Amino acid sequence: MSLLEVEDLSMAFADKRLYDDASFQLNKGEHMGIVGQNGVGKSTLIKVLTGDELPLSGSVKWQRGVHVGYLDQYADIPEGMTLIEFLHTAFQDLYDKNDRMTQLYTDYAETADDKLLERAGRIQEELEANNFYDIETEIERIITGLGLDDIGRDHEVAQMSGGQRSKIILAKLLLQNPDVILLDEPTNYLDVAHIAWLVDYLNNFEGAAMVISHDYDFLEKVTNCIINVAFGKITKYRGSFKSAMRQRTEREEAQRKEYEKQQVKIEKTEKFIAKFKAGTRSKQAKSREKQLSHMDLVDPPSSNIQATFNFPYEDTGSQNALVVDHLSVGYNRPLLKPVTFSVNTDEKVGFEGFNGVGKSTLIKTILGLIKSKGGTAEFSPSAKVSYFSQDLEWENDQETPLKIIQAKYEKLPQKAIRTKLARCGLDAANAMKPIGQLSGGEQTKVKLAMMEFEPSNFLILDEPTNHLDEETKEALKDAINKFPGNAIVVSHEVSFYDGLADKVLNVEKLSLKNQ
Repeated sequence: MSLLEVEDLSMAFADKRLYDDASFQLNKGEHMGIVGQNGVGKSTLIKVLTGDELPLSGSVKWQRGVHVGYLDQYADIPEGMTLIEFLHTAFQDLYDKNDRMTQLYTDYAETADDKLLERAGRIQEELEANNFYDIETEIERIITGLGLDDIGRDHEVAQMSGGQRSKIILAKLLLQNPDVILLDEPTNYLDVAHIAWLVDYLNNFEGAAMVISHDYDFLEKVTNCIINVAFGKITKYRGSFKSAMRQRTEREEAQRKEYEKQQVKIEKTEKFIAKFKAGTRSKQAKSREKQLSHMDLVDPPSSNIQATFNFPYEDTGSQNALVVDHLSVGYNRPLLKPVTFSVNTDEKVGFEGFNGVGKSTLIKTILGLIKSKGGTAEFSPSAKVSYFSQDLEWENDQETPLKIIQAKYEKLPQKAIRTKLARCGLDAANAMKPIGQLSGGEQTKVKLAMMEFEPSNFLILDEPTNHLDEETKEALKDAINKFPGNAIVVSHEVSFYDGLADKVLNVEKLSLKNQ
């Protein structure tokens, strides 16, 4: 049975066509992965399905009565609301019914009106049917599963980081237990243990799900069908992620062969027309010309925009690129035990540990962006650091990538900036769009491109893989590997460290281990 029917959907932004006449269904029990390169319109598709965006044409029909839950990272949350208060709002309607029931019992005690008692009894049956009396147990299960204990139940939402906020919004969505779950990059702010918990949750979820993710290991574990958004089309494949990718490759190969075969036929026909159009066989030539004009053309096999990165290097002769000695970090109170480690020449180090443990705070303290609570962090005198922060925040999100980079590097010609952005996977059209209109992956590419305009010998990258498609992640990993200098990399994707980090600092345990 179809829970969702999408028919002849067309969508575009400005001069960029996202998809034309796309049709697919979401059936009961399907866990659908949504894949495609950065900027092809995956998040826009979710917004169209939820009604937040209107398509140019086509229809989106949900089955009547279906409760759809959407991970909205920009939801308005009242000032002063704490984590536990926010999670309780997932059951607001049940709490309201409980208040009405309590009032009815109070009124009955005063009036002895049996009708009040009867109404209160019906509400109590509703509450029991909806497991109202197990709500606290369920909230605690979700808090533990997603690692929200570390944030603190009384922590105000307004004071949370973007990652913490995303986690509690995901927690509320899961508590609401909708018929269909729509998730946009749910693993971005989860560490390995909590991703494993989410995998288990989704595999036991009896409803349908649609999941956008560039974490292909995650998709392989939680999906049973895939839609691929590419080259203005949406194509559905059944089976696991790996099976879908095999089907996609076979489909593209068949299309390539059909395209080449048709091109040969077109070339031969055009030569025949040119040769005999004015001769004795002009009637045949005109007939073939008519056939050619009515031919259904096979689309050429398109190639994805391939990103490449090249971080310029400035040589240094120092043996101890960074020495951290009993460094204590935190805001109102220390988050970690005093940290001691060193990074030697050309060494690359990974930081791991659950979200909220203090990895970003540690990096910002090492860089001097946050004042330490004790101890020291000293770079080599010849160190030139290039830093990537995970926050996608801009002074003016209406500025274009081209203008943002020009403002920072005034002497750079436009051509050099455009070329660099293109090599990082951002085409000319997106280089001229307001940066706030770009996808998370495209904004990340702009930030990475900006690191390529200044030579350095020490890269520090905090969750650079968030929002990036698989091809771009591989290109980034390759560039870090080829960089002759030092690097500190934070990533929740364990596979990103493989073959990259010489050693890993487990911020949870504060101990170095060889990779």
